[in-house]
Amino acid sequence: MAEPLFLKPVFQEKIWGGEKLSTEFGYELTSKMIGECWAISAHPHGVCTVKNGDFKGEKLDDLWKKHPELFGNPKEDVFPLLTKILDAEDDLSVQVHPDDFYGLSHEGELGKTECWYIISAEPGAEIIYGHHAKSKEELKKMIDSGEWNQLLRRIPVKKGDFFYVPSGTIHAIGSGIMILETQQSSDTTYRVYDYDRADDNGNTRELHIQQSLDVTTIPHIDPKLEITQLNENQSSVTTFIESDYFDVFEWNVDGILDIKSHAPYTLASVIEGFGYLKIGANQTYELSKGMHFIIPNGIDTWVLEGDMDIIASEPGKKNR
Repeated sequence: MAEPLFLKPVFQEKIWGGEKLSTEFGYELTSKMIGECWAISAHPHGVCTVKNGDFKGEKLDDLWKKHPELFGNPKEDVFPLLTKILDAEDDLSVQVHPDDFYGLSHEGELGKTECWYIISAEPGAEIIYGHHAKSKEELKKMIDSGEWNQLLRRIPVKKGDFFYVPSGTIHAIGSGIMILETQQSSDTTYRVYDYDRADDNGNTRELHIQQSLDVTTIPHIDPKLEITQLNENQSSVTTFIESDYFDVFEWNVDGILDIKSHAPYTLASVIEGFGYLKIGANQTYELSKGMHFIIPNGIDTWVLEGDMDIIASEPGKKNR
């Protein structure tokens, strides 16, 4: 009988990272500068391991290749999605990601469209989302002149906000923000600006100005989101985005919530609370904050019970 795949995260040290992934989620960290929890990942820079069941100890990338039936026999060579939790103790670099065509031709991997759910944000916290340049020439001039305050578009954020960040969008997460990020499985980032900061050895990080000019969408246009919410007694399902690459939902469980699958497999991350996942009459799994799992192909319906908040995603139209 099919069963969910619970995953062991991989942690990434970052110049802007901190310790909130330990204090907020209880993860055991080896550094005081952990910026990213790669929660559901088959990317070679951080592959998650299955923690339970018949596939315990298997790496997710190997499982994708050796047992495609778990994922509905997909056509893609690589697992297409990546779920992260980011702790921005300091500002992230201002950056932009390529689309699939540019990413594959220049970096040998997928482009990177992503989205953010704001788990928490300190008062006054902001993100950079878009820019004010009207042409590539103006964008280059403002970058070369260091006119960052005039170029970059800053937006205040709060807990529960959601942002869709298509490839080509100049962006950065500001300090004091924790997010859950759903993205294409790519680690290609082009840095536009890094606040001229240096590491402990006095080295600044590489910038990628020409690549950024190549891939940035000009002018910036905010994507139109049609966020919907369906209530089931005290529980609810919020649909944030249905895109080519991923569909993303929030399952807010207050009592019982019935879920029906609409895709070959589903990714899920518990960001708050405690409860149970029930499949059929005989399978019950305890869930708590910081757990991440995949519901594989063959499980069409399940029940969530308890008091918890889960961010879930499914492969989008391009990956079905």
